[in-house]
Amino acid sequence: MYCKKFGELVQGICTTSLKRDGAASRRRVFSWTSVCQRRTLLLNRRAYPAVQLRPVPNHVRACYASQSTVDPDEVKKFQALASKWWDEQGEFAALHSMNDLRVPFIRDNLMSVHGVRHPGKPLAGLRILDMGCGGGLLTEPLGRLGADVLGIDPAANSIGTAELHTFRDPELQGRVTYRACTLEELSQGLEGEGGEVGEGEEESFDAVVASEVVEHLADLDTFALCCGHVLKPGGSLFITTISKTNLSYALAIVAAERVLGIVPSGTHDWDKFITPVDLERLLESNGFSVESIQGMQYNPVSAGWSWTQSTSVNYALHAVKRKEEPPPGHTQTGPAHTGGRDAPPSGHN
Repeated sequence: MYCKKFGELVQGICTTSLKRDGAASRRRVFSWTSVCQRRTLLLNRRAYPAVQLRPVPNHVRACYASQSTVDPDEVKKFQALASKWWDEQGEFAALHSMNDLRVPFIRDNLMSVHGVRHPGKPLAGLRILDMGCGGGLLTEPLGRLGADVLGIDPAANSIGTAELHTFRDPELQGRVTYRACTLEELSQGLEGEGGEVGEGEEESFDAVVASEVVEHLADLDTFALCCGHVLKPGGSLFITTISKTNLSYALAIVAAERVLGIVPSGTHDWDKFITPVDLERLLESNGFSVESIQGMQYNPVSAGWSWTQSTSVNYALHAVKRKEEPPPGHTQTGPAHTGGRDAPPSGHN
């Protein structure tokens, strides 16, 4: 009875929010919310030796030395929940059902960028980094679509859970791997001992995924910097997170944590939430072009997710690392790139 009433309340609030958002200024077909502070989640130590990156500039090294994306308190929370990742009726039930939106969102946007490569395995040949992968809830579906996926997380217990679960599926062997490390450790460690790398070996991944991670990070500037470092030019960054609004506090913290217990109490810190406009500004200043932002809405009655124009609570973002400008006097061959925020949406509206 209470869930039904709460569901009706949520529906009413979101409907009101949609009407208000529709009158606000917006870009493309998506509505925008106000401004917020930056802060944010996850990831600890160990290098991934399979690939090399460009030598890290001195100012970047200094940033790595003084800044970390990891909030130790956040890591402790997820260490304690590591055994519950694959309980579809437990604390992570909402993340399981979120795959119905986030997996197609990632797949369709990558197919738009790279084209269909292999029927049945549309992401074959692509290398994806799943940052803050937890128990592998999103890592595994991406592997089944044909991608080579590396999942990283600072919570070693979660990585152990992910490895054990993936080991049970022969289809994922050799395609999905995990490391207990942070994003900045991966970025710095991939440089290699010698510091010099061959031409074309500077970047590693075709896509980076940070789903339900940003709202737990300690430093978003380091996050954006490292994402740009590990991505190839033209590579994609996918983020799902929570906006910083009064509505998100009411629904994501008060209702979801304290009233309904959809997620464990204390999972989120409203001060670490970030609005779409602030997140876009951060990414644009770090060499990314934001291609699309789409609101997401959770229904506690049906325990399912749906797309919505309102970004007042949850939203998904797709950004692309800008390619370096050709040197002066260089003549471009082939068709010009016409993507960006004015490109047509990927079919999720």
